Amino acid sequence: MNSKFAQTLFNSGGGYAALLLRVPVGLILAAHGAQKLFGWFGGYGLEGTGQWLASIGLEPGYLMALLAGGAEFFGGLLLALGLLTRPAALVTAFAMLVAIFSVHIGNGLFMANNGYEYALTLFVVSLALAVQGAGRFALDNVVLERLAGAKYQQRVHA
Repeated sequence: MNSKFAQTLFNSGGGYAALLLRVPVGLILAAHGAQKLFGWFGGYGLEGTGQWLASIGLEPGYLMALLAGGAEFFGGLLLALGLLTRPAALVTAFAMLVAIFSVHIGNGLFMANNGYEYALTLFVVSLALAVQGAGRFALDNVVLERLAGAKYQQRVHA
């Protein structure tokens, strides 16, 4: 892997605060994705979520439910683990942006009216993690160390 690309993808100047953002937000996103994909936690699963998405004009509904659920579930798990944090954060940020403008924007800011404040919060946290990276306690750091070690080994044996 290109060293500059690996540094951009995995390296983070962030400290401990990223962990405090990543884990709860990642788990919340994963739970929301599990509702859409599997019907867990009171969700409707792919079929029900797909029908609802189609009813609000996001078609094909089943595919949109798969994409939204997948982005939230897998993106959330990756955020919680701190693995591929920047791409996962971008995917979840995009999913929240779609949710804001396709579902919540017409209801105003507040959640009590099904507004966009919650999706906006998840969007901003995801965007911050995309910019900052995973922080100190993250699997991204392990991957970067392994890649650096492998590159060193290649130079030694060349």
